[in-house]
Amino acid sequence: MNTENPPPVEEQTETQKRILVIEDQELNRKVVRIVLQSKGYTVIEATDATEAIACLEDAMPQLILMDIALPGQSGEDLTRQIKANLAWVDIPIIALTAAAMSGDRERILKAGCDDYLSKPIDIKVLVERVETHIKRTEI
Repeated sequence: MNTENPPPVEEQTETQKRILVIEDQELNRKVVRIVLQSKGYTVIEATDATEAIACLEDAMPQLILMDIALPGQSGEDLTRQIKANLAWVDIPIIALTAAAMSGDRERILKAGCDDYLSKPIDIKVLVERVETHIKRTEI
């Protein structure tokens, strides 16, 4: 489990939102981490399904950013596993994927993802989608 630079739990405030980024490529994680931390989010990182499940068991995020092409278990299968767990079913999942062929978006949404962004990620769109889904969890 890689949790680079999160504030200690005792220092987290109610307004800080945790986002779990499940991405095996270090550069992609770094870009997303920098952008989201600059917006005040706490970023928790996992590189595969095993780390992701451990993160979910350790700290409930308000949102998950899911790479679909993970080593071992795919992001689609991991999404199904997360959505099958009653404790996690309501956590929004935004797919981040290079899969942009006809039918990919529909297949990924059918797996349980709540939204879909194709790579390379447009940072402005990423922030807008994250904020939209975070606001929905606050209702």
